[in-house]
Amino acid sequence: MAKQEKKLDTRIMRVADKLERMRIEKGFTSYENFAVEFGISRMQYWRMEKGTNFTFESLLRILDAHKMSLGEFFSDVE
Repeated sequence: MAKQEKKLDTRIMRVADKLERMRIEKGFTSYENFAVEFGISRMQYWRMEKGTNFTFESLLRILDAHKMSLGEFFSDVE
């Protein structure tokens, strides 16, 4: 029997999509280069952009890399 894929919460996907957009807007076409540049595990960053489980600490590192506060990040994520 095939393993069923879990449907991700749309709120999680909005956060993941925003992280990807921010990275690209910063000029990083590769998630790997962004992760290495800012000292984040490449696998962990990939998971975040895909909306899979990640830590709040990792999110804070990414926001620091973008020089962005939590309020700024979540201001347009409903």
